[in-house]
Amino acid sequence: MNPHPQTIGIHRRSFLRAGAATSIAAALSHSPSAQGQASSDPAPVVRPPAGKSLLLSCKLGMIPKELNGKSLDIVERLALAGEAGFDGVDFDQAAEFTPEQAREAVQKSGVFVHNAINHAHWQQRLTSPNAEERAQARANLEHCIKVAHAAGGSGVLIVVGSAGDGPEDEIAERCRKEIQQVLPLAASLGQPILVENVWNQMFYDHDAPPEQTPERFVRFIDSFNSPWVGMYYDIGNHWKYGQPGDWIRAFGHRCFKLDVKGYSRANNGWADIGEGDLPWADVRKALDEIHFSGWATAEVGGGDLARLTKVRQQMEQVFGL
Repeated sequence: MNPHPQTIGIHRRSFLRAGAATSIAAALSHSPSAQGQASSDPAPVVRPPAGKSLLLSCKLGMIPKELNGKSLDIVERLALAGEAGFDGVDFDQAAEFTPEQAREAVQKSGVFVHNAINHAHWQQRLTSPNAEERAQARANLEHCIKVAHAAGGSGVLIVVGSAGDGPEDEIAERCRKEIQQVLPLAASLGQPILVENVWNQMFYDHDAPPEQTPERFVRFIDSFNSPWVGMYYDIGNHWKYGQPGDWIRAFGHRCFKLDVKGYSRANNGWADIGEGDLPWADVRKALDEIHFSGWATAEVGGGDLARLTKVRQQMEQVFGL
């Protein structure tokens, strides 16, 4: 039986509480169905801090591979995020690592990884009219699911495609069919597939006035009728197009995780977190109203320890932590 939408909402709120999410991932890593798909290492994954309703993260891509003339391996990069005060990291370079490597890096660094991303989704798209490209995009998504599971995380971010691949109804159905094929793996490994709102001209009008609503995103997510598909809502991406607080309220239980950056409508450009004119007070109010609990990940320019620490402090300021 398909779950009722209210049941899905309850599932999201309970699933994304840090302890529950990690416990599920840890338990699944020892289940018979997971054997061979992640790691045979029985050691438990690292758990994020307990007792927080909002956990702060940065993208792995914000952490340099070289610092002060010294090459940093993946363990050192994760450790740098921990030293900067982040609760975890979004593994946005998942294509470069096997599930086993991701798990080992988490265990050795002691820093939690909550999500995985493969940026090839821009080139190898689920909306592509080419079946071979869609198959590769699906394989990339499956890899991210396995990496996130092995690391102990609770989801994968996906850019579903591009409006350049055809009419919206056609490409929406195309990528929907591809995601549906991956849902059994996502469910078995406890990894929701999370759609990001990006500047790909899907489910919004690029040239329309800014006060747009997320209704087309909502319809797409609801079309799966599954607790394993949701939104990875980028607060800054759609300040150009709509009110982020209203979008958060409309997404409700569909809003699994957050990307965080600044944007200025006045200057029509990106900004550091807390800079620009994004209405953070209403964002906080909206998150409270939907009882959001989970991860907020910085997606801005990274750098050394001082820079990463500053980004974390900026996040604390805008979220009132």
